[in-house]
This record gives sequence, structure tokens and C-alpha cells, in this order.
Amino acid sequence: MTSQPRKIDYATLKHQLQARPHDGHKGHFGHVLVIGGDKGIGGAALMAGMSAARTGAGLVSVATHPFHCAAFLVRYPELMAKAVEDSDDLVCLLSSASVIVLGPGLGQSDWSRMCLTLTLQTLATRPVPLVMDADALNFLSQSVGMNDIGHVRDLIITPHPGEAARLLDTSTADVQQDRVAAVIRLQASFGGVSILKGAGTLVAYRQGERVQVDQCAHGNPGMASGGMGDVLSGVLGGLLAQGLPAADSARLGTCIHSHAADLVAREHGERGMLATDLLGTIQRLVNP
Repeated sequence: MTSQPRKIDYATLKHQLQARPHDGHKGHFGHVLVIGGDKGIGGAALMAGMSAARTGAGLVSVATHPFHCAAFLVRYPELMAKAVEDSDDLVCLLSSASVIVLGPGLGQSDWSRMCLTLTLQTLATRPVPLVMDADALNFLSQSVGMNDIGHVRDLIITPHPGEAARLLDTSTADVQQDRVAAVIRLQASFGGVSILKGAGTLVAYRQGERVQVDQCAHGNPGMASGGMGDVLSGVLGGLLAQGLPAADSARLGTCIHSHAADLVAREHGERGMLATDLLGTIQRLVNP
């Protein structure tokens, strides 16, 4: 068996959330671009954008299928919902983002593939931090984008066990049998920071010549509902936008997300918890 990971929690990491300068403005706190939400699955991209905003990003854009834009503006007008019909639309958006969250509700269509390949090709020449989740990871498991992923600066991937199994060409059971070994393999395969979600979420990243694995001390079974991973991706994007390095964003973001779920469960119970229930609590936790 692989050695035990180091435990991390919100209380010991929250000091990384520095007070904002009195003369700060939205330009100081980054511009997150969420790319996802193929036709009919827009909620994931919307939740990622909402959580990036609640985490403190100065600006949040959502590049999504034109089908969703009107609904996005009604639900959350602070987000800049942008309709992407073709590659020209996306190129313009990629040029202004300081952080990209790629994958929530991305789907597996031709539109989805265009968004992923163009994003990775652009980041090869314009390096900004990237969070990859959901269908972006499923494309990687099919070798789509693998030639470009090595050029990405400050990469965070966030697979659940099933996605991790596809990325590692193994079974979910094998991933769960030794989660620490699995997250180390993910980090070795893709570089950057790997977050293996699940009970006792793991974070693997390079620390000098070795890979450090940390385990989040928070979380509860109420998080087993749709959209939780999308909210986490947005939290990570929001922290990266405010200047935290990838490893610190992954460690702190994982703890904020899971601790928020624990606080919601304490007040309302685990059963019936929704991903959006966490948003207000996340905002409180980023203002310690």
C-alpha cells in the first residue's frame, strides 16, 4: 500500500486568504472564463461560474452554447454569458481571460471538441492557469488534446473515480482500492495538480523532487449529488484568479468546498443537499 497522505483542513489554510487592498477594483481580482454548457446541459457551466464569482473573482465570463445565454442572464446577471457558435467567438473570449475553467457541461459533441481543442491550442502560446473537469477529462482519456496539455501552465485536473479510471486506463475499483497511488499516477501523467474527488478528497502536486499528497479532512455523504464538482471547479478558478498558485488553490479550494458542505449539512442535514446550497457558505468562508 502507498503511504498515508497528509491531512489538510480549512482552519490551517484560511490564512492564505489575504485582506483586499482598500483601493482594489475588479481588475485586481482576475477574470475567470468558464467554457462549457453544451445544448441541454448548461447548468454545470452556470454553477461553475456562480461559484467562481462567490469565491471572489473580479470578473466571470461563461462561454456556452447560444441556447443557454438568456437563461443564464436571468438566473445570474453578474455573469457575462457569451454565446459561442464557432471558433471565432471563442478566440475573442480566450484572449481576455486570466484563468480558464474547461469542462463543466461541455458534452462530447463536435461543438464540445472544438471548444476543448481550441482552448488547449491557445494556451500553448498564451499560458494562463487552467482547471479541467468533467467532459474535458473524458476527451483527454480519448487522447483528444494530449499533444497540447503539456504546454499548459498551472494545470489543475479534478476527476472523480470514474473519470480517473478512464484517464489511467484502469477500473474504478482499482482506483478506489488505492486512491493515493491513483492520484500520484494522475499527477505523473498530466503534470500540474491532480485532485481525486470522493470521500477524503486527495490533492497531489510536486514539492521539490517528490510528489506530495494531501487529504481533505472535510466532507460528507450529502455531497453525493449533481453539480458538486462544478461548484468545486468554480472555487478553484476563483482562487487562481486572485493570484494563489495552483497547489495552494487546489488545497484551499478543496477544503473550502467540503467545509461549506459540512456547515450546510450541520444546519439542514445531508439528504437533499444541492450544490447551489453551498454558495452562500462559500462566500462566508472566503471572508474569514
